[in-house]
Amino acid sequence: MAKKYKTGLVLSGGGTRGFSHLGTIAALNQLGIRPDVISGVSAGAIVGAFIAAGKKPEEVLDIFKRGWFFQYTQIHLPVDGLLKLHGLKEIVDKEIEVKKIEDLDLPLHICVSNLNKGRAEYKNSGPLGTTVLASSSIPVLFAPVKLGVYQYVDGGLMDNIPVDPIKEECEKLIVSNISPINPTVKMKNLVQIATRTVYMSVNVKTEEVKKLANYYIEPKGIDKYDIFLRKYADELYELGYQTTMDVFKKKALLK
Repeated sequence: MAKKYKTGLVLSGGGTRGFSHLGTIAALNQLGIRPDVISGVSAGAIVGAFIAAGKKPEEVLDIFKRGWFFQYTQIHLPVDGLLKLHGLKEIVDKEIEVKKIEDLDLPLHICVSNLNKGRAEYKNSGPLGTTVLASSSIPVLFAPVKLGVYQYVDGGLMDNIPVDPIKEECEKLIVSNISPINPTVKMKNLVQIATRTVYMSVNVKTEEVKKLANYYIEPKGIDKYDIFLRKYADELYELGYQTTMDVFKKKALLK
C-alpha cells in the first residue's frame, strides 16, 4: 500500500541544541530533500513549527539568535515550577503568521506530555503557540501549560524522539536526535538534574528508532553542549549540517 508521505522528519528535544536541527535541515535542503511531514518535541517542536510555516533554516537561525530562544526568568513563586519560559509563545505568534497547527504549510505533529493522564499525546491541530510552549515546558523547572481541560508539560518526558505519529505514513524517515545520554556528564545543579531526568527517555527507544529510520542523525559530541546556552548557536548549526552531510554520503557509498 502506498504511503501518505514520501519523507518524514523527526526532531528530538534538547533545548538550545535545537540549533543543530536547523543545520540538519539546511543540509537536507542542499541535498534536494524537503520533508512532507514533521514530528517534533520541545526544541524540535519549536524548529518544526518554523520550518512547517515555510521559514528557511538560515532565517530561523537568525530569529533564534536574537536572544529569546529558551530564555527564562530568574525565578518565580514555586507553586508549579521554579522558572518560566519567557517570550516563547509570543515570538512564535509574532514570527509565524498562522495561529493553528493545521494551517501550517506542512503537516506538523507536536509531542506533549499530558500531566493529568500520564501519557504522551501528539497534536496536529489546535493553537500553535500554546502547544509549542507546552511541548517545551520541562516539568518542575517550568510551569505546566493548559490545553483544554488538561495540564501539559515537555513531551520529552514521555517520548523524546516522536516517531510514532508518522512512522507508518512515510516512505522514508529521517531522525535528528540531539539528546544522546552521556554517562560521564557531571550534573552541577537542579536545572541539569531535571533536564537529565526528562531526556533519560531517549535511551529507552533509541535502538528501536534507529531500526525505523532510513537516516539517523546524531551529531557526535552534541551531548557536551548545555541545553540552555545560546552562545554556541553557529557551532551547533554547523555540527548538524556536517553530520547530516556525512550520514547521507556514507549511505550513498554503501549503496
